[in-house]
Amino acid sequence: MTLMLMRVYCRTGVRFMGAAFGTMNEIRELKTEISGLRTDLKRFIERANQQHIDTVLSDLKKNYAGLFTGHQVETAKAGLSDHMVHDCKMREKCYELFMNFLQNTSQHIKDGRVSDEIIQSYREQMKAMRSKGPFDRCDTCFTEVHRLFEKQVDLMQSLGIYQKSAGNVDGPSEPADDAVVRDVLEPVANIQRFQILKSLLVQTRTFSDISQLTGLRGGNLLFHIRKLTDSGLILQRHERGDYIITDKGYKTMTAVSQLFRDLNPV
Repeated sequence: MTLMLMRVYCRTGVRFMGAAFGTMNEIRELKTEISGLRTDLKRFIERANQQHIDTVLSDLKKNYAGLFTGHQVETAKAGLSDHMVHDCKMREKCYELFMNFLQNTSQHIKDGRVSDEIIQSYREQMKAMRSKGPFDRCDTCFTEVHRLFEKQVDLMQSLGIYQKSAGNVDGPSEPADDAVVRDVLEPVANIQRFQILKSLLVQTRTFSDISQLTGLRGGNLLFHIRKLTDSGLILQRHERGDYIITDKGYKTMTAVSQLFRDLNPV
C-alpha cells in the first residue's frame, strides 16, 4: 500500500513539475514579447516626436525667420557697441564693417539651409579681416565679432538650417570638460528642467503651461528657462510666444533616454 502511494505521489509530482516548467517557459516567452513590444513602442514614439519637432521647426523657419534675423542684427548692434574698444580712431569704420558682415551672415536664417562651405568661407573672411587689423587690441573687437557670428551659427543649428559635418569639426575630437558640463549635463541635471524638456518633446508650451507643469513661478521659472535657452536646448518662437525644443534638445533627450535603457535593461 505504501509503495503504491509513493508511486502515485511520484507520478503526480512529475506531472506538476512538468506543468510548472511549461508555465515558466510561457512566462519567459511572454516577457520577451512584452519587451519587444516596449522597444517597438518606444521607437514609434521617438519617430513621432522627431516628426513633430521637424514640423515645428519647419513652421518656425517659415513664419518667424524674419524675426530671428532681426533679433540677431539687434544683438550684434548691442554686442559691438558694448564690447568694441572705445578709444580707437578706427572704431566707427570697423563698427560699420562688422555690422555689414554680421547682417549678411544673419540673412542665411531666412534661406532655410546653409552649407558647411558657406560657414567656413565666413570664418576665413574673419581671419582675413583680422590679418589687416593694425593694432594688438584689435583682438578685443574681433573676439566679439567671432562670438556674435558663432551665436548665429548655433541658432542655425538649433533650427536645423545648418548641419555641421564630421569633417569640419573645429578643435580636438574630444569635447572640453567644461563645455560638456555647461552645455549638456548641467541643463538636464535638474528635475524641473528635465520636466520642461520632456513636455516639449510632445508639444509646444506657453510660459503658463510650463509654470503649471513645474509648479514654479516668475523669476524662479525664468531662471530655469534661461538655462535651457542659453544652452540651445529650447527656443521661444518670438517674444511672449510658445517654447519649443530644438534639434539639439531632442537629440540630448534621446541620448539620455537610450543611456538610461542601456544602464537599466528590462
